Amino acid sequence: MKLSVLKETASGETRVAVVPKSIAKLQKLGFSVIVEQGAGSSASFSDDDYAQSGAEIVASSNQAIEQADVIVKVNPPSEAELAVLKPGQVWVSQLFHRLNEGLMAQLKSKGVNALSLDAMPRISRAQSMDVLSSQSNLSGYKAVIHGADHLGKIFPMLMTAAGTVTPAKVLIFGVGVAGLQAIATAKRLGAVVEATDVRAECKEQTESLGAKFITVEDDGVTTEGGYAKEVTAEYLAKQKEAVNKSLAQADLVITTALVQGAKAPVLISEEQINLMKTGAVIVDMAVAKGGNTALSKPDEIVLHNGVKIVGVSNFPAHLPTNASELFSRNIDTYLGHMVNGGKFNWDMEDEITTGTLVVNNVTGASS
Repeated sequence: MKLSVLKETASGETRVAVVPKSIAKLQKLGFSVIVEQGAGSSASFSDDDYAQSGAEIVASSNQAIEQADVIVKVNPPSEAELAVLKPGQVWVSQLFHRLNEGLMAQLKSKGVNALSLDAMPRISRAQSMDVLSSQSNLSGYKAVIHGADHLGKIFPMLMTAAGTVTPAKVLIFGVGVAGLQAIATAKRLGAVVEATDVRAECKEQTESLGAKFITVEDDGVTTEGGYAKEVTAEYLAKQKEAVNKSLAQADLVITTALVQGAKAPVLISEEQINLMKTGAVIVDMAVAKGGNTALSKPDEIVLHNGVKIVGVSNFPAHLPTNASELFSRNIDTYLGHMVNGGKFNWDMEDEITTGTLVVNNVTGASS
């Protein structure tokens, strides 16, 4: 089988789906690898790096797609790429299928089998294939660094002859993969860290990293696939009341909360932003899905009442080399699970297969 790696076309995207180090593993699975010219350049992987690893370099995405049995990419296909797809091909990327019904219909009509990496089930044996976790880990780290850049003070306590500098106070909404990494990074930098989440089980994880967990008394919050389900207005009101004191004292606030297949919940209202002190910074990591903050805008900095609200829609693109390396490991591990003897093993009793096969032209049924 021929596997083609495409250059990303989304604005601001710097990652590549497969790095040169993964080529040998893909070849062992039975793939000959084709790479679109310049696909890895923004992530510091040259065409020569790919060629020396055994890949064939082609000049355009059209050439790469036309020759391929399998096409891999970080992001969903563009309209130009969709136009070239052929029946029987396998498309592998993040597809965000619950929010992209039109795209799913287009892929179905093209006769393509589409595997959505962001639909990976949150089960232990799929952890090494989970692109959302690997990318969120980096995002949590970068969000703290990005916030520090915008903050007018340092994180650690500093005792000097001129006096003592008190440590920064950091508040984190959402204790998933990104939130946990944000906690760990802020603590390493010397901040006093608090965190909150609708999932009670996050308390132990938060405290294990040396942060304080802000608890909301409620028994009705559940999780699904590793994500919090949408919660009631009553619960959100309780959460706001519980965090308002910490919010008013925070120097840096990082929001990470997402609901799978739905718009991100608004956790910080304009009224709450007005409670915050002048010079405070909010980094909204959920801005690409609508945002956790009422006033945040994708890839913009909003100044409101002395508070700086920073919306970054693609933190992994700020760390393209590491992000691409982790993404590539997720893909080669995933394909190692899906492919046997140089062919796809469409096991419809396997949770990983059925979870990620979001456009199914194998059996004639649609996931």
